[in-house]
Amino acid sequence: MPARRARAEVASWVPFGIGHTKPHHYWEILRTVWENRDRLLYGWRILRHGVCDGCSLGPRGLYDDAMEGIHLCLLRLRMLRLNTMPALDPRRLADAAALERLSGAELRELGRLPVPLLRRAGEPGFRRIRWEEAIRLTGEALGAAAARDPDRIAFYTTSRGLTNETYYVAQKVARLLGTNNIDNAARLCHAASTTALKQTIGVAAATCSYTDWIGTELVVLLGSDVANNQPVAMKYLYHARRRGTRILVVNPYREPGLERYWVPSIPRSALFGTRMTDAFFQVRVGGDIAFLNGVLKHLLEMDAVDRAFIAAHTTGFEELCAALAAQSWEQLERSAGLDRRAMRRFAELYAGVRTAVFIWSMGLTQHRFGVENVQAVVNLALARGMVGRPNTGLVPVRGHSGVQGAAECGSVPNGFPGGLPVNEENARHFAELWGAPVPARPGLSAPEMLEAAARGALEVFYIAGGNFLETMPEPDGMRAALARVPGRIHQDLVVNSAMLVPPAPGGFVLLLPAQTRYEQKGGGTLTSTERRIRFSPEIPGPRIGEAMAEWEIFSRIGEAALGPERAHLVRFDSAQAVREEMERVMPLYRGIAGLRAEGDAVQYGGPLLCAGGVFAGMPGGRARFVALTPPELEPADLPPAANRFYLTTRRGKQFNSMIWGKRDPLTGARREDVLMAAEDAVRLGLRDGDRVVLRQQAAAASANSRFYGVCRIAPVRPGTLVAHWPEANVLIPLHLDPQSKEPDYNAWVVMEKA
Repeated sequence: MPARRARAEVASWVPFGIGHTKPHHYWEILRTVWENRDRLLYGWRILRHGVCDGCSLGPRGLYDDAMEGIHLCLLRLRMLRLNTMPALDPRRLADAAALERLSGAELRELGRLPVPLLRRAGEPGFRRIRWEEAIRLTGEALGAAAARDPDRIAFYTTSRGLTNETYYVAQKVARLLGTNNIDNAARLCHAASTTALKQTIGVAAATCSYTDWIGTELVVLLGSDVANNQPVAMKYLYHARRRGTRILVVNPYREPGLERYWVPSIPRSALFGTRMTDAFFQVRVGGDIAFLNGVLKHLLEMDAVDRAFIAAHTTGFEELCAALAAQSWEQLERSAGLDRRAMRRFAELYAGVRTAVFIWSMGLTQHRFGVENVQAVVNLALARGMVGRPNTGLVPVRGHSGVQGAAECGSVPNGFPGGLPVNEENARHFAELWGAPVPARPGLSAPEMLEAAARGALEVFYIAGGNFLETMPEPDGMRAALARVPGRIHQDLVVNSAMLVPPAPGGFVLLLPAQTRYEQKGGGTLTSTERRIRFSPEIPGPRIGEAMAEWEIFSRIGEAALGPERAHLVRFDSAQAVREEMERVMPLYRGIAGLRAEGDAVQYGGPLLCAGGVFAGMPGGRARFVALTPPELEPADLPPAANRFYLTTRRGKQFNSMIWGKRDPLTGARREDVLMAAEDAVRLGLRDGDRVVLRQQAAAASANSRFYGVCRIAPVRPGTLVAHWPEANVLIPLHLDPQSKEPDYNAWVVMEKA
C-alpha cells in the first residue's frame, strides 16, 4: 500500500462555514449558558467533573482517554438543562387532560418531578403522596402479583442516565420476585448487535478501543450517523483523517454531516471545516447483506482474503463460500440497489489496507433481519482477519451513555449479570450467590411486555425512564396496551406523555421522582462503547425535592415487595455496597469496587477483545462465519404501486425521543419533512416544498396510520423515503427480528400529494 497521507481536507474556505447548512456550535454554547443561567455554576461543575450523560462514548468531564484536548459536544450541552432545571409545581398535574395537549418538550419544561405522585382510576389527575405510601403501594402490588404469577409483572430500564448500580439492583429485585421479565432500552437499538456478536465471536461489545479508530487505515461506517448521534466521534475521525485514514460510508442517505463537518474544538476545522468521507455507497434500505455479500464475492475472486487467519481461527468459511457461489450478481445487484462495480470498488479499497474498523448503528440493526445484517459485517471483518489486532475491530456504536452496561449488569430477560445466559445451571449459580431461588426460564423482551400488556397479561409494569408512546412502532397500540395494566409505575426525572395514559379500571399510575447520576450520593458508574467502566462522582449543587437515587428506589421497593424475611437480600446501604456485590458476582466487571473517585475507570477485557484471534467465548476458541442469503424486500402480499416506497426513519436535533429543535442543523430538514430522491419526485410530479401524505400500504393499516409532511428533495437512494423518528412511527407496523426481538423501524408506504 502507498504511504499514508493526511486526508483532513478543507470543506470550505468560507470562514466558519457561513452560508452552509451546519450546526452553529458557538451560538449553541451561548444558548446553553443562557438556558442554564439560574444554575450556571452547578452546570459548569457537571460538565467539568461528571461523566457525559449523552451518547455512549463517555468522556470524563471535558476529556477522555483517546486523545488530548477538550471534548464537548452539542448533544451534551442540550442535555444539561435536564440536570439543572428546577422542580415543577405538583399542582400542575392535578388535571392530566390539560397536559395531554402539550408536546414532549413542553412537558419537560414544566420542570423536574420533586415528589411521588399518584393517580387512581377515575381521578382527573395526580396528587402528592409520601414516599412511605408510594413504597408500600408498589411493594404490595408487586408482591401480590408475584405470589399469584410472577410472570405477570415486568420491569423496563431505559438508558437515560441510569447507572450500572441501578441496572444491577433492578434486575436483582425482579429475579428475586420470580421473574426474568426485565429489559432495557438497548432492545430498541442494539439487541441485534449483541445477539449477532455473541453468535459469531462470543462477545457482545466493541472489540477495540477508540484509539484504534485513530490509528487504523480504514474506517467503515454502516447505517450510522455519528455526526448527529455521537458528535464526539467526529473529532476521533478528524484525527484519523490527519493520519491518513480512509472513511467509507454505506447508507441509503448521503448524510451531509458525514461528508463534511466543522469540529469546534479544533481551530482549523472550526474555521474551514473538514471533508470526512472518501466514498459513499448508497445501498437501498435493507440491501446491506446483498452489498456485503457482493464485496465478499469480489474478495474471493481477487484472492484477497486472509486464508491463514481463516484456517487457524474460524469455522463455517466453506459454507459461506458455497452460499455466495449460489447467489448471482443480478440477484445481489437487485437486492443491494448497487451494481457490481460499486461492490468491486469497495472490495478494492478494503483489500488495499492492513487494518480496518467497522462501525455501525441502527441503520443495520432496526430491521426484521437485523441480526443477519450484523453477521454480514462480521463475515467481512473475519474474511481479512480484522479482529483482535491493534487498529482493527467491530464497533456497535451506542447512542446512550448508560446502555452498554445494562445487559452486562443483568437488566435483560435472557442474561444474568456478567453476560451469563439464563438457564438452569446459571440460575442455580445465582441462587447460591444471592441466597434465594432465581427463575431459569428467559423472560419477556420490552416489545413482548407491551404485547402481554395489550392482552391483559400484566398486572404491574415498572418503567424506569423512557416513553413507549414515542419510541415504539404503532403508538396508538402502545397507548392501549399501557391503559390495560392495573398497576403502572413510572420512575423518571420529568413528565412524559406515557405517564398521562389513564389508569386501568380499578388501577393506579404512580410517578416516582428520580435523581440524576450527578445527584446520587456516593456517585455511580457507567460503561462506554469501548467497555470502559467509569466512575461519575456526586456533583455538589441544588437537589430536587424528595427525589431519590434510582438504585435506592428499587432497593427500598424491593424490600417492601419481598417482605421482612427476604428484604435483606436487596438492602444496600450505599452505592459502594452495590458495587462491592457486583464485583463479587460479576467477574466481567472485576475492579468496579475500586472505582471511588473522579477519573477512576477500568476497561474490562483490556484494549482489545479476541486478541490474537482467540475467541474464548466460542466453541474451540474459533469465530464463526454465517452463510447468509439476502432477504426478500418486496412485499409479496401487497399490490405494486407507482407511488410505493420503502420508508426508513432517522434522527434530527434530538436525543432519543427528546426533540430539541424543529430543524436539523446538519441537513436543514424540519421535523415534518420527508426526504426523497429528485428522480422520484419528478416521476410523481412533486416539487420541493409540496405537502404530501404518507400511509401504510398494508391492508390492515388503521386510519391513524398516516403522516402528513412536506416533500424535501435530498440525496436519498431512489425508491426510499426518509422521515423523522418518532413522528413517523405512526406508519411503522410492529414487527420484530425473531432472534433479537428488536423492532423493525421500516415500512412500505404509499405517498400522495396532499
